Amino acid sequence: MTTPVPPVAEPDPSALVCPGNLVGPCATCQRKTHKYGHGGAPLCQWCAAPVMEGWGRHVRFTSTRS
Repeated sequence: MTTPVPPVAEPDPSALVCPGNLVGPCATCQRKTHKYGHGGAPLCQWCAAPVMEGWGRHVRFTSTRS
């Protein structure tokens, strides 16, 4: 069973633990996410999950988010 994706109005958890000047919109859904600086990523965790699945088992993504 998977957790349902929260409404876009709710920020990605990464946005809650980084300085406000590093927060920006997800490139896909526009949800607030930790986008800039060290540990930033252009996609929120919900938009990134299906993209990473498509990479295959030989590609690794190491999150640097807290």
